[in-house]
Amino acid sequence: MTINLYSFVGMYTRVLDTAASLLAKGVEHAAATGVSEADMLNWRLIEDMQPLSFQLMVVCNFPPQWLSRAADLPVPEDVTADLDVAGFKAAIAKSKAYLAALTPEQFAGRDDVPLTVTIGGDMSPTLPAGQWVSVFATTNLFFHLSTAYGILRSKGVQIGKPDLFGGGL
Repeated sequence: MTINLYSFVGMYTRVLDTAASLLAKGVEHAAATGVSEADMLNWRLIEDMQPLSFQLMVVCNFPPQWLSRAADLPVPEDVTADLDVAGFKAAIAKSKAYLAALTPEQFAGRDDVPLTVTIGGDMSPTLPAGQWVSVFATTNLFFHLSTAYGILRSKGVQIGKPDLFGGGL
């Protein structure tokens, strides 16, 4: 599968910008309704789903981690889900800075390089780097961004579909 892996740098940066915008709107709504930031980060769509903090953690982790794998660079450390709002703002900024430092040359010829990655604790599929990024990472990234949006919307945060483009088109 031949794709331009570097093109995901811009896409993932926009996802991080959107997450920052959604988080800011969530914080504003929580303050206006007397909800603590800690309680806001624990909001869920339904009890058996992961909270907002988990969704933000994945959105912060996936862009630098999957693009580093694709470029054969050391994988950055995980951001944890136990951060406060300031911690998530810093984690988003750190992920964006990591992406900003990537170059097209780091991805040259890497689309079809096989990568074996353990996911879910017990699965270790081998797929081309381009498939990992374009299918697995991107699908998961947008799932968790959309889930964060859904959590905030379900709690009354005044956001709509245009807010999913908070990072631009």
